[in-house]
Amino acid sequence: MTDTIDVIAAIVGIAPGSELAAVVAGRADIMALTQQTHDAALTPAEPGGLTHAERAALACRIAKINDAGDFEAHFETLLDSSGASGDTARIADIWFDGGGDIRLKALIRHVDLVAHAPKDATRRDIELLQEAGLTDADIVRLSELVAFVSYQIRVAAGLRLMRGLA
Repeated sequence: MTDTIDVIAAIVGIAPGSELAAVVAGRADIMALTQQTHDAALTPAEPGGLTHAERAALACRIAKINDAGDFEAHFETLLDSSGASGDTARIADIWFDGGGDIRLKALIRHVDLVAHAPKDATRRDIELLQEAGLTDADIVRLSELVAFVSYQIRVAAGLRLMRGLA
């Protein structure tokens, strides 16, 4: 697990004592659960078939797809600290398609699809992950990662809007 920090508060730049800090404090339970989910999705004690490096690289890719530079930087830091190299590190490059690695191709294809157009995902997309060797548990882990990073980016965007209104 990573050190417990409030990633969203840091990225949004919620100043202590600000009106937005007071609003967020009123939802401290949700923010704490969001941070716990961040840690569990990106650096779980038992990563299963998705390494910490792959998770960080995929999260960075999702941030790039969503044009969320602040989250991109955060996930790049996680990727760097994971010691990723080679094709695993290249997952974060939105122009990289997985090269000759069938498993990476499937992971990247699925993440790109769900991050761009989740409504277009079908049962066949899950079957392609299975055919590439992902277990059902890892498909769930991948789905959780994509959903969480998308959620995290949107929560930060909402908080930025609220800060702008204060």
